[in-house]
Amino acid sequence: MPNPIPAHHAKKLSELEATAICGNDISSSCLYVSALAISYAGQYAWLALLVVGAVLFLFRRIYGEVVGALPLNGGAYNVLLNTTSKRNAALAASLTILSYMATAVLSANEAMHYLHTLWHGLPIIPATMGLLALFLALTILGMSESAIVAVIIFITHLTSLTLLVGVAVWYLATHGLHNLALNFQLPVKGGSILNALFFGFSAAMLGISGFESSANFVEEQAKGVFQKTLRNMWVVVTVFNPLIAFLAVAVLPLVEVGEHTETLLSYLGTVTGGPWLGTVISVNAVAVLSGAVLTSFVGVSGLMKRMTLDRILPQFFLKENARGSNYFILIAFFLLCISVLLITNGQLGPLAGVYTISFLSVMAFFALGNFLLKGKRPNLPRPVYAGILTVTLALAGVLLALFGNVKIHPEYLIVFLEYFLPAMAVVSIMLNRIAILKLLLSAAESLVLHLPRVARLARLKIQRHLRELAKQEFVFFTKGDNVSNLNKVMTYVVENEFTNRLKIVTLLQPGEKYPEELLNDIRVLDRAYEQIEVDFVTMEGHFGPDLINELSEQWNIPKNFMFIGSPGDRFPYQISELGGVRLII
Repeated sequence: MPNPIPAHHAKKLSELEATAICGNDISSSCLYVSALAISYAGQYAWLALLVVGAVLFLFRRIYGEVVGALPLNGGAYNVLLNTTSKRNAALAASLTILSYMATAVLSANEAMHYLHTLWHGLPIIPATMGLLALFLALTILGMSESAIVAVIIFITHLTSLTLLVGVAVWYLATHGLHNLALNFQLPVKGGSILNALFFGFSAAMLGISGFESSANFVEEQAKGVFQKTLRNMWVVVTVFNPLIAFLAVAVLPLVEVGEHTETLLSYLGTVTGGPWLGTVISVNAVAVLSGAVLTSFVGVSGLMKRMTLDRILPQFFLKENARGSNYFILIAFFLLCISVLLITNGQLGPLAGVYTISFLSVMAFFALGNFLLKGKRPNLPRPVYAGILTVTLALAGVLLALFGNVKIHPEYLIVFLEYFLPAMAVVSIMLNRIAILKLLLSAAESLVLHLPRVARLARLKIQRHLRELAKQEFVFFTKGDNVSNLNKVMTYVVENEFTNRLKIVTLLQPGEKYPEELLNDIRVLDRAYEQIEVDFVTMEGHFGPDLINELSEQWNIPKNFMFIGSPGDRFPYQISELGGVRLII
């Protein structure tokens, strides 16, 4: 999930802190993914979860390469924004928002199911709505997940899972494996082991949701920590998910697993250790799932604010209260969560279906972004390299799981599309509003003869809005780029931005003169792109974060509207050190 740690903190996150923040998200799936896998793969669920771990192992290298080369917050959105068009990035962002929405609803609903085991009179749907409203209020007030709280929740959660595993193993040692033998004598779900593994694997891919979260706050992590968070998350889900599923199959009859899908772990704890262990697991589940809800609210606020700054979403989303919270974003997200909760009636299956489809789509986009990065910038330094075969196998695994989820429950695709299509409609309108406004301007002019006053007012308002969209200036830092690279910049602005103003800046040392061929190239492109007003600026200075901050304030230009050429000797800075400046490659 996007960054839950304020960006202005100077202290970088340690391995434990960073792992805890993303680990709370991915490890919370241990509370429900085993039941989902067993419902589709039966006694072979543990094997399906091991296959999921193998796919996740491949994605460790994919994420390591992409984020190592482009060390920016934002996950799939930033990867595609830096390797392809804004429209493709917006598509990935819309899917990510749906994933956050499903995460919040699923986690809140599961938390209330576990709380229901302690308080049987609890109305689950109203309680879920109440929990979502609580975190809406807390995030509007400015509360965000701190690293210390995340570490406490994470360690407590792993301790509880370890305790459950230890007690279950002791239970089997004292009671024998009779129930395991009976379960393996039952007919295989799907008619064959292959079908059981396929559908179980598809459903179990939900268990790695949250793996992408570390990429969303990489800038706040200390050097070398990101790779370790990927390793640690992989170890957690590859060990606990298959192990818990196997223990559940060994201890419980499969029919009882189906009767306790929402609270399988607390039921397993009650059976193996007694009511005290069931209570411990339930309390732990409420805490860690609530933490996932909070992360979703904080995360979606960060992503939607970034999209709004990039002018993909309406600008009123940028309004802040006295505590600096974007309350319109949070309220809109809360209403979306309530609507999906009511539409699905809090059922785990449809919620998981929406969650899995959106999440797997985001993972697929990340793998595609890796391919694009290899093709567009093969020489860009990266600490890890994922081979073509690795990326292909990982992408195939994700697409296979996506197909399996749609095949299992085609109706879940309908629920997903009910939210995805309107989201893309809003994004498409925002990205094409220049063309839409020009169309409305033509319509207004056609009314001059019949309704002259209305036509005049409409024309004035539309023209004013067009001028506002076009007046935003973009900055590109260059140091002698050839005409081909400069042409890429011009093409990007024409295809992705509303502006018709571009400032090309080159920095000089005292006494240095800019290359004459650079000015000639700019003149040629200025004539070729008549719709863009090019301003060539030279100044003495040293390129770096301080200069970026100074010029951003001086020219009143958001940092994400600033671009640099390919990094290297000319710009010896990590992109993350430049505070959100984009990279043209």
